[in-house]
Amino acid sequence: MSRERFVVHLPVAAEDLVAARRLARVITRALGFLADIDRGGTTVSREDAHSVHHWVYCDRRLAGRRRCSRPADHDGGCDHPTAT
Repeated sequence: MSRERFVVHLPVAAEDLVAARRLARVITRALGFLADIDRGGTTVSREDAHSVHHWVYCDRRLAGRRRCSRPADHDGGCDHPTAT
């Protein structure tokens, strides 16, 4: 039986979008031991604009089926998955 995918909405307080993305990276690293967490699909949105999602990770596909683990909109080239 295939498993369904869901999005868990967890409201947090942050100074701005940059801080919200930073907090989302901290949360995904802390939960990284859970195999069911899709870190690359992490987004944040403002409480009053749930339909406008801002990507937290770049997540571009790299050679060898790997994905870039750098923050979204990063400068320079993509890298291999690491603890970011």
